[in-house]
Amino acid sequence: MNDTLFFDELQIIKDYNLNKPIKFIKLKIMNPSHMINRVEKLSLLSEMIAFAQKDENIKSIEYKFLASIARQLEISKEDFDYLFEHPVTYVHLKTHSERIVQFHRLVLLMNLDQNISSKELVKLHNFGLRMGLSHESINRVLDLMDSFPNKIVPPDFLIDIFKVQYN
Repeated sequence: MNDTLFFDELQIIKDYNLNKPIKFIKLKIMNPSHMINRVEKLSLLSEMIAFAQKDENIKSIEYKFLASIARQLEISKEDFDYLFEHPVTYVHLKTHSERIVQFHRLVLLMNLDQNISSKELVKLHNFGLRMGLSHESINRVLDLMDSFPNKIVPPDFLIDIFKVQYN
């Protein structure tokens, strides 16, 4: 069965600069055989924690965002906190749509503190490539970031960018 792109918008964390929720894409699982398992969930959380630990200190807003992702993935607080000291091995997400959702999470995470370094952009780009996303789509997302308030690419734009690659 082909992987079909279906997404819901989910309000997940308040943007303290705009005083309104950030919209985030959540994958609607349309094919139960593509549901991610616990190992994959822990892997993607571990990947996000590693990304957030760029400067050794995770800011409060980043921790809250990561904790909300853990809750969404039904990972306990104890297991989530354990990942900070004990990262798990990277597991490649099976479906294209899961990879898009994870890339969007990383984009949001990077933009939470409003302080984006060139090192973070390179790291995000490399994460996207490792997930199997196209170089062109990743660059398009990174280029478009600057044209949106707080550099948050709306989910519908992000989905459209990656649909072009997928088709």
